Amino acid sequence: MVMNIKKFFKKDSSSYNKEKLLLHDEKRNGCCIYFNNIQDFAKKSIEMGKNDPRKIIFSLKMGFALFFVSLLIFWKEPFPEIAQFSIWAILTVLIMFEFTIGGTLIKGFNRGLGTLFAGMLAFIFAQLALCAGEWEKVVWVFSIFIVAFCGTYLKLYPTMAPYEYGYRVFILTYCVLIMAGNRTGGYNVAILTRLALIALGACICLIINIGICPIWAGEDLHRLVVKNFMDLATSLEGCIDGYLNCVECDESTNHSNYNGYKSVIESTTREQTLLGFAIWEPPHGRYKMHKNPWRDFVKLSSELRHCAFMVMALHGCIQSKIQAPPEKRKVFQNELKRVGIDATNVLRELGTKLHKMEALNSHENILKEVHETAQNLQKKIDNKSYLLVNSKNWEIGKPNISFDDSSNYENGSSENLPLNFQSLSETAIDIRDLHTPQYPKDELVTKSMLFNKQNHWPSCLSILDGEKIDTIDEIETYLSASALSLATFASLLIEFVARLQNVVDCFEELSQRAEFKEPISVKS
Repeated sequence: MVMNIKKFFKKDSSSYNKEKLLLHDEKRNGCCIYFNNIQDFAKKSIEMGKNDPRKIIFSLKMGFALFFVSLLIFWKEPFPEIAQFSIWAILTVLIMFEFTIGGTLIKGFNRGLGTLFAGMLAFIFAQLALCAGEWEKVVWVFSIFIVAFCGTYLKLYPTMAPYEYGYRVFILTYCVLIMAGNRTGGYNVAILTRLALIALGACICLIINIGICPIWAGEDLHRLVVKNFMDLATSLEGCIDGYLNCVECDESTNHSNYNGYKSVIESTTREQTLLGFAIWEPPHGRYKMHKNPWRDFVKLSSELRHCAFMVMALHGCIQSKIQAPPEKRKVFQNELKRVGIDATNVLRELGTKLHKMEALNSHENILKEVHETAQNLQKKIDNKSYLLVNSKNWEIGKPNISFDDSSNYENGSSENLPLNFQSLSETAIDIRDLHTPQYPKDELVTKSMLFNKQNHWPSCLSILDGEKIDTIDEIETYLSASALSLATFASLLIEFVARLQNVVDCFEELSQRAEFKEPISVKS
């Protein structure tokens, strides 16, 4: 009995020690994870400051602004109320101080306008409350209801969305002023003191933010549009090279050379945000023009985004399950590559000129070469169109019939029409003179397996399993569809070139409005 009790306590103590050790290990692991998170956060913070030093400057400016405003706490004479209500100046700096000058100005405008109207209404209702005598409390409670109702209802109007913050400040300031005046009994002193402190905080905020290393939203918008041009050029170049080199689907999914168009498409929200700030900024630096050009910058980026949609479709051709064989791609390789080089040169030249704010040369057509290469590509497609379709189904080489045979003509049968009623691409080639290699069924299956790994035909799953297909029609359908994918890629590239004209037109319109400098002509 005693021995059993001793064994029980020994087991209990050993299990307790094990649990204690486990808890200790968990705490130690938790502390290690916590410290590792702190180290990662510190490293990322340092990297953020290195990548964009303006964020460090902005933080320093915020610290300086609050430092100067906080000195009001020690104010004694004259007007000792300043130290008592100095929190209003501090709150103004915290609310108004934005990263860009445009953001600071629009926040200041909203706060200033809301505070001004709130002060005026507070002064009017304060006088009414004093004249009401015993009904004083009823007047200021009823006034709060009216102000809250009107301010909340008006800010729901669609065109008032940019001024929503002003309405919130209006309601908040009015309520605080009325309650403070009711508590102290001096409405006029409370209203005037708070308005003066708010104005003082706004002035300090503007002086420091504009006077020390200003950060302009317009410059950020300018750099963003330039970056969109360069990213799209890189993406277009990568998509064409990847298609001609038969890059696999998985390799092109997350590669930066192919996905540059995504940043162009996803920049819409940031552009609109920067535009809302930039239109509030005064003329400065290189942007001392009479007309505000920022909407034209966004318009140019919008036209560029339409070209980005074409690049996205080109990237989709690389990721498609049906791919053209490499030997057919090589037939159009030189023309496709030439169009891609000329198109990327146009995008990079426009991006460089936009960065320098330099107009296009009026004596040269920037799209001349890319238009010529696109025409050459179209001619090559017309001449080699038999490679892109199933030639066995062409209605060509049939005997001509005379127009006198009205019975056949009225029946509307396309087989009985003369040859000149057929399409131009059909009449350009006599299919009887073509020597298209014919493969047996087993060899066709083998050649289809030489395509890239992404070549999947949904209705021919047996190709993927390495089995033979029983019907030759399925193989011919697959080969015909794979050839048409090459035509799709080429047509999308030609459409991209066509859309470049709208981009150039918007660039010229922007250069006139923003007063871009004339290009320097190099004398030979």
